[in-house]
Amino acid sequence: MIRFATIGTNFVTGWFLEAARECRELHYAAACSRSGDKARGFAAEHGADGIHTDLTALAEDAGIDAVYIASPNSLHFEQAALMLSHGKHVLLEKPAASNRRELSKLLEIAKTNRVILLEAMRSVFDPGFAAVEQALPRLGRIRRASFQYCQYSSRYDKFKAGIIENAFNPAYSNGALMDIGVYCVHPLVRLFGRPDRILADAVILDNGVDGAGTILAGYDCGMQAELVYSKITNSRVPSQIQGEEGSMVIREIANPREVTIFYRNGGEETVFAGPDRRNMIFEVREWVRLIREGVPDNPHNRYSLLELEVMDEARRQTGIRFPADDIRP
Repeated sequence: MIRFATIGTNFVTGWFLEAARECRELHYAAACSRSGDKARGFAAEHGADGIHTDLTALAEDAGIDAVYIASPNSLHFEQAALMLSHGKHVLLEKPAASNRRELSKLLEIAKTNRVILLEAMRSVFDPGFAAVEQALPRLGRIRRASFQYCQYSSRYDKFKAGIIENAFNPAYSNGALMDIGVYCVHPLVRLFGRPDRILADAVILDNGVDGAGTILAGYDCGMQAELVYSKITNSRVPSQIQGEEGSMVIREIANPREVTIFYRNGGEETVFAGPDRRNMIFEVREWVRLIREGVPDNPHNRYSLLELEVMDEARRQTGIRFPADDIRP
């Protein structure tokens, strides 16, 4: 049995716990929050054995084997480093860190302590994404990938009313690219590798955070990609991958439920059709598998590094800086 704790008491942590309950290998041992009242309330709601209000005490708790972290992005590095250095396996909500440098350091700590660090990039562990990977050869030579994720945030209404929450606060390493765009960047580098060049543009809001953006990516193999993301508008346009023999249409790149190929010769093939549900269970199962098998150098981390490398460059081009960029861990 893997006894785990959670850091963060938001709705995403609640979704994670729904998935964790489907894994018999996991047992919810502790909820952690700086607020004792929040920790106790969250623990009671979700069935945790106990609580922690101090991160060091959590890290030193011998009864905890693993930790799921869903705190603001700017806190990921410090919290994960503490847990990893005390021998805890960590599932770290996306994006895993504020920048590539932070993630590289976390991976060093994980390797030194022989524990698992995994980014909770739920979409790429989904069977729908596996279907996309397996069907790519049917498209012939790939020429273009167009990934879109635009979802109007309720927090944007508060932003316009002068209430700045974490999701729209660059002090917390947040914004559209980090919160939404990451769901486009990670699948791109996982399927096609690091682009040879990118060109980025963003809609910058009054406080310096990005509300929306676009990344154009070029590959020397003769392929282009466009990544479109937004927290201030909605889009009904699906994602797609275009090859010389057909185009693959993906409904919701962050939660691939329907994947269909439309062939150049007029044929059509549904390669995946799954239930419309939260897909965190698959990342949880992979985390458990990695812990059980003891493989700290898991291949998923390579793509998380590439993801942050692309996002670092996109932020450089659009002038988006976080306090974490000025800190050398």
